[in-house]
Amino acid sequence: MNRVIHFEIHAEDPQRAMDFYAEVFDWSFQAFGGPLEYWTVVTGPDGQPGINGGLMRRQGPAPEEGQALISWVGTIEVASIDDSVAAAVAAGGRVVVPKMEIPGVGWSCSCKDPEGNVFGLFCA
Repeated sequence: MNRVIHFEIHAEDPQRAMDFYAEVFDWSFQAFGGPLEYWTVVTGPDGQPGINGGLMRRQGPAPEEGQALISWVGTIEVASIDDSVAAAVAAGGRVVVPKMEIPGVGWSCSCKDPEGNVFGLFCA
């Protein structure tokens, strides 16, 4: 089976993106070193399910507002959709797909970070 083992966030302003994810989800970042501006992203303890990732400066222009999203969206499991949306909005993000029930499973919504990257939220 082929599993997702890493993700990358692309940002015009890497520090702004790091501040957002640290504030909203308590993620930590560490410079990787080397010729590219690249930071490792730690999303939680090694013993818990989930993956870590990376963050780098965006290498081209961001899509224009209203264009179709050409990527796939990572989803973050949270304790409360409402609290996480409030934290994301307070930190400069916005909701792009409102909270909706997934019958028998939980709640979901999608947000954008201040860099324009879409991410999902899920709560069982």
